[in-house]
Amino acid sequence: MTNTPDKDEDRVLAGEYAIGLLTPDEAAAFAARLAVEPDLRRLVRQWTEDFACLAEDIEPETPPAWVQAGVDSRLFSGPARGPLGVFRRVVVPLMTAASLVVALFLVSDPGAPGVVSDPGAPGVQPPAPPVYQADLEAEDSSLVFSAGYDATTRQMYVERRQGTARPGRVLELWLIADDNPPVSLGVLPDNARVRLPVPEALRDRLEGGVLALSDEPPGGSPTGAPTGAVLAVGPLMDV
Repeated sequence: MTNTPDKDEDRVLAGEYAIGLLTPDEAAAFAARLAVEPDLRRLVRQWTEDFACLAEDIEPETPPAWVQAGVDSRLFSGPARGPLGVFRRVVVPLMTAASLVVALFLVSDPGAPGVVSDPGAPGVQPPAPPVYQADLEAEDSSLVFSAGYDATTRQMYVERRQGTARPGRVLELWLIADDNPPVSLGVLPDNARVRLPVPEALRDRLEGGVLALSDEPPGGSPTGAPTGAVLAVGPLMDV
């Protein structure tokens, strides 16, 4: 079958999205399409797997101290710039594509400047490493969240990096897999970090799926489907 120009363009965009080469506006537009276009999610997954193969024969090395200091400085100082900006400016030049999502969790120190700690839940820690990881960011960067699935505990770890729900509203996390309707993973509390149990029936849908945050009334959606605006989306990437 001959690819159409549109399909060829989507294939290129999916590759650029997978390694963070799109501009913030382009990435946000592409992420919005991921929530409703299964073919795009398959393309991103394929690119991610292809990039991961590039690192199979690379031996791990400890970076020089000046490199680590530069990464920490850019990740944990100043206003949040969103995961795509970090990919483009810091992580991509220093790491292989296969290690990108792992690095974001490994360098996150709960006590480091710029990372909100949650004194009410000191035991909530990110999985190391997660099986699947997603970065969710609103188009205007008013909301920035990270999520990672812990296969050991069968929980979804969610970290609030920036932003809160509107007054009188809550944020609800959804899993969108293939052509299936969104399924709620739970309402997010005000905590900086939280773990949500992932029901057994949903675990095999995580691969190639997309996470989304919606604006809902207190207690969450009354209908079992998003009723408010979808504020941020992010594909779940294999680590």
